[in-house]
Amino acid sequence: MTEEKVLTRHPWGKNNKPVDRQSYELFKDAIVSALRGRELTHTELVDELIKSVQGKFSGNVSWHAMTVKLDLEARNVIERTSSKPHKYRLRP
Repeated sequence: MTEEKVLTRHPWGKNNKPVDRQSYELFKDAIVSALRGRELTHTELVDELIKSVQGKFSGNVSWHAMTVKLDLEARNVIERTSSKPHKYRLRP
């Protein structure tokens, strides 16, 4: 039996990688939850995700975080601010 995959998108049209649906949903939910009502830098977001998925995920957290974050940007779920350093937030 093959795992169901999500073909992720990239906000600048670059090719992104397929991610198994269970991991994708875990990271998507964690990102949305972390950004609910606040803005976070990339480092802050990854730190939150590491805490959130600890014990639920055994793969490369940073890679999955980046891949799903870029996909959510491409799907207009989250956005990157123009501030320095960039921060991420949920789109209104």
